Formats: sequence, C-alpha cells, structure tokens
Amino acid sequence: MAVEKATRTYRMSRRADAMEDTRRRLTEAIVRLHESIGPARTTIAGIAELAGVQRHTVYRYFPTEDDQIAACSAHFWADHPWPSLDSWAAVADPADRLARALRELYRFYADVEPMLVNCLRDAAEMPAVQRALASMGEFLDSAAKILSTGWAPERGRRKFLVAAVRHALAFGTWRSLVRDGGLSGTDAARLMSSFVEAAQN
Repeated sequence: MAVEKATRTYRMSRRADAMEDTRRRLTEAIVRLHESIGPARTTIAGIAELAGVQRHTVYRYFPTEDDQIAACSAHFWADHPWPSLDSWAAVADPADRLARALRELYRFYADVEPMLVNCLRDAAEMPAVQRALASMGEFLDSAAKILSTGWAPERGRRKFLVAAVRHALAFGTWRSLVRDGGLSGTDAARLMSSFVEAAQN
C-alpha cells in the first residue's frame, strides 16, 4: 500500500509539474505575441503554434480573452516592475526628486516600449486591455502627486506646475522626445525637468 501511495503521489506531482510547464509556455507565448503584434492581433492558433500545443490546450488553460490578458499582464509586469514611488518620495528636494524620477521612468519606458505601444493602440477596441492598463494610470496619478509636492509656484501657477509634471510623466511625451525628436533618455529627462521648473514661474 505504501508503494502504491508513493507511486500515486509521484504521478500526481509529475502531472502538476507538466501542467505548470504548459501554463508557463502558454503565458510566455501570449506575452511574446502581445509584445510583437499586440493583443488585438493575437489568435488562439498563434498562441498554440508558438507554445507548441494544440488549440484546445490553449482554451483549457485560458478560455477567454480576459484570461489571456490577465496572465500576460501578471507575467510581464512581474518581469518589468514599475519604478519605486517610495524611493522618489524619499528625495526631499523637489527638483532632485523630479530629475531622478524622470531618468528612471524614461529608462523604464525604453524597456517596455513595444508592449505599451501595442496595448495602448489596442485598448480602444479591447476592454480587457483597458482594465489591464488601469494600474498604469494609477501609477502615473500617484507619481504626479509625489512629484508635484514641495515646489513653491507663484500665485495662480500651481495648475501649470501640475499639468507640466503630468505631461513630463506621459509615455507619449517620452516617445515624442526620444523616438521623434532623437534625444537620449537622459537629455529628454533634463529637458522635461527644466520644463516643469519653468512652469511654476
């Protein structure tokens, strides 16, 4: 009986390992497709081919579009964590805080650009992608609050300062300066730091 129980336990463990390996391969395939062609162009057939499984296997693990996007989002952002808001908040001087934040954020944008470009493009037609991007909006809202504190804008200029900070944080701003304008990430961060500082006067 002990041998039979050990054998059954071993088989169950092997099966669980195989299922986990299949889930991992499927998730990695979804991430690669979302990053290369975007969620809207990703198909069950494409996922199955890239993961080396049959279509029905994809349906078994990720039966809905929401399931696929949730798995992709969890996996991708675990590998590409957003910069630390706490580390930014710990910098006392607002100008130094902003400069550090923009340098780190712009490096981050460079790392995740293909995924963000595709997801932002497809979000308009895919509510599941919109939901997955909600955390990005929350991050940028929190970042704007942290980076807008500690300044001493002239009377009536507070709204200009906040608007400038939000503009500096935007992914589209980084792309405009770096991809369209040909600036380095460091130079783009310096330019936006000067932009924000000028907005308070």
